[in-house]
Amino acid sequence: MVNAPVRVRFCPSPTGNPHVGLVRTALFNWAFARHHGGTLVFRIEDTDAARDSEDSYNQLLESMRWLGFDWDEGPEVGGPHAPYRQSQRMDIYKDVAEKLLAGGYAYHCYCTTEELDSRRDAARAAGRPSGYDGHCRDLTAEQIAAYEAEGRTSIVRFRMPDEALTFDDLVRGELTFQPENVPDYGIVRANGAPLYTLVNPVDDALMEITHVLRGEDLLSSTPRQLALYKALIELGIAKDTPAFGHLPYVMGEGNKKLSKRDPQASLNLYRERGFLPEGLLNYLSLLGWSIAEDRDIFSIDEMVAAFDIADVNANPARFDLKKCEHINAEHIRKMDVKAFTEACGPWLKAPFAPWAPESFDAEQFAEIAPHAQTRVTVLSDITANVDFLFLDEPATDEASWNKAMKEGSDALLTTARAKLAEAEWNADALKNAILAAGEEHGLKLGKAQAPVRVAVTGRTVGLPLFESLEILGREKTLARVDAALAKLAA
Repeated sequence: MVNAPVRVRFCPSPTGNPHVGLVRTALFNWAFARHHGGTLVFRIEDTDAARDSEDSYNQLLESMRWLGFDWDEGPEVGGPHAPYRQSQRMDIYKDVAEKLLAGGYAYHCYCTTEELDSRRDAARAAGRPSGYDGHCRDLTAEQIAAYEAEGRTSIVRFRMPDEALTFDDLVRGELTFQPENVPDYGIVRANGAPLYTLVNPVDDALMEITHVLRGEDLLSSTPRQLALYKALIELGIAKDTPAFGHLPYVMGEGNKKLSKRDPQASLNLYRERGFLPEGLLNYLSLLGWSIAEDRDIFSIDEMVAAFDIADVNANPARFDLKKCEHINAEHIRKMDVKAFTEACGPWLKAPFAPWAPESFDAEQFAEIAPHAQTRVTVLSDITANVDFLFLDEPATDEASWNKAMKEGSDALLTTARAKLAEAEWNADALKNAILAAGEEHGLKLGKAQAPVRVAVTGRTVGLPLFESLEILGREKTLARVDAALAKLAA
């Protein structure tokens, strides 16, 4: 049972394109906050100047807005714990580090990289844990003076307790870490720059975060944070230790964790292809959670109403692009036709549309949209589905032509053209015209309509043919059949 008030945070680093695993973490935090009527803090971890960029920061904000996530505190919103960018909080971290040193919770470590590597190698050879061995834990004033006389610099290390650390993970249950597996760790670099190991829990403490929901890859750092929290509470900096829940890995191909380098990991890819935020989030929510055993399609509001962190599965979740596309297609089907028509807008213009801007007819598109809505998987599919309406001639590829234009196709098209010319121009009459043409040549409707479809639309599959012909119009339809007959004759 979760006690109110809930305060969770989403704290990405602005490095490169947002990753779908990051989005899944944001989604679970957002849904958890909204389910409990709590607060979502959006915080930017931008202390790595070499990797962070302002462009990536702006992409993060834009991605959050596109996905429909709102936040209660953070960039552009403000809040009582501002600023919400770590690069603007350096004085805070320096002050906390000094208090940890003064209180004996941390110490200066003068070991060089070469010395650390040498001792780690020796520990491995002896079969001992290879983490930091505490060499500088209890230096005397004379030893410190000697190191500094050598011109050595020091990092600041946190002093881990010599006892096991146990906590109840919200996803995985009770976990225990033995002290030999969690050695003293660095919290401030030699140049004075604070490390993630310090800034992340300090911000959580000062922003009074009650629940930390984050990826499984960060689980090994949790005992460090628990020990640091105890120190921060004793120093009067933190009020409480938050509850931790570690979300399952998102796996890609070959049972490997989905990485930023995997093409299907980039959020921008889904935006460019025309996924709906609702469809993508619906699928991502299934990577470790489900609303019911026999139900995959639901709205974000329904997810929020049902979401319980206790229902998250600890096992790795496999990313399945085909299932993601299927779920997105189902959300497209559920759209109001007007909303679908408007959502297709970007893919009906340059650089996506292959037709001249003046060739586009909004009324024709409004007529074809209900038929296209039942066929497309992502919004970008709309371009190829309707291009026959707006191009001067259909975009026919050789494979489609050869597949449809069999021996006798010229005779069939000649008959079909004559019957189409005489028919009333509505879908039912056009279907009857092609049916009659096929019967004259001993062909069923499916075989009879194939050459007509390729002649008029350029493709072997597509939107319902007779509705498409009706919308294209008599003049263009007959002209394209004539062009196909001329090509066959040639």
